[in-house]
Amino acid sequence: MNIGFIAHDAKKKLMQNFCIAYRGILSRHDLYATGTTGRLIEEVTNLTVHKYLAGHLGGEQQMGSQIEHNEMDMIIFLRDPHTPKSHEPDVNNVVRLCDIHNIPLATNLATAEMLIKAMDNGDLDWRELYR
Repeated sequence: MNIGFIAHDAKKKLMQNFCIAYRGILSRHDLYATGTTGRLIEEVTNLTVHKYLAGHLGGEQQMGSQIEHNEMDMIIFLRDPHTPKSHEPDVNNVVRLCDIHNIPLATNLATAEMLIKAMDNGDLDWRELYR
């Protein structure tokens, strides 16, 4: 499955820890991330991550394009709801596109863990048919 990762600055360490914890599961899938998030994931897990531009430089738009083309199976987007972003429309667009194209989306750690475990149990295999 194709899994996308985006993390705002305040959530990048949390994303790293999440990927360390679920490295075994993630190693069996294709990983995509905005630039800095992808680099940080690679540094701590030694997993291969296809990296887009940094989020604020267009990486979220690149991820959105893959979502629009139904090339993503799940998005983990750890957002910082306390700090407004200058690129807020791009942030909201990723969420909107996931809703439109029926892509499972986690915006917090609890939901991310549920999605990863569900994927590992085969509960998201329907995505293969949906594509």
